[in-house]
Amino acid sequence: MQVKKQQLKMDIKQQTGSKSGKEYMKAVLSLCLFNLYSEYIMQNAGLDEAQAGIKIARRNIRYADNTSLMAESEELKSLLMRVKEESEKDGLKLNIQKTKIMTSGPIISWQIDGETMETVTDFIFSGSKITADGDRSHEIKRHLLLARKAMTNLDSIFKSRDVTLPTKVRLVKAMVFPVVMYGCESWADYKES
Repeated sequence: MQVKKQQLKMDIKQQTGSKSGKEYMKAVLSLCLFNLYSEYIMQNAGLDEAQAGIKIARRNIRYADNTSLMAESEELKSLLMRVKEESEKDGLKLNIQKTKIMTSGPIISWQIDGETMETVTDFIFSGSKITADGDRSHEIKRHLLLARKAMTNLDSIFKSRDVTLPTKVRLVKAMVFPVVMYGCESWADYKES
């Protein structure tokens, strides 16, 4: 199998007779095949070499079955139509109900195949909240609330006299701190924050 002129090799070791090993192998293979299929569609739609759209490190943002297309104008609609048409050639259908539009300017309304696409002011992508105005304070507050929920879930352990203090501290470091700090490297450092 060739992808971008490079050989793809997968070494998956499986224990003979292990059902969980077979299921794991199927899951890994399924994810790899989906990612290859998605990449194939994006390349055929011309998004990798297209001058249209905003790219981060010369790429569109894709993660698993989520794709974020960005543009400074209504060229986004043509980008989306190219992806839709190329996907349909290969048997995939764009789910209009799950497709959202976020603008930093005036709210626009688009229709594709007679269905109106929802316009949103924010969305979650790969665990981070992206807002139209670029304000990260909502994201920081969201992470603090998620961390509070993680602490609440550990309440019975914290109240237990059977669990030592060092173990409780290790639990907080392992289960709460990562929730607060996820994505923090992309947060802007403002005095108000």
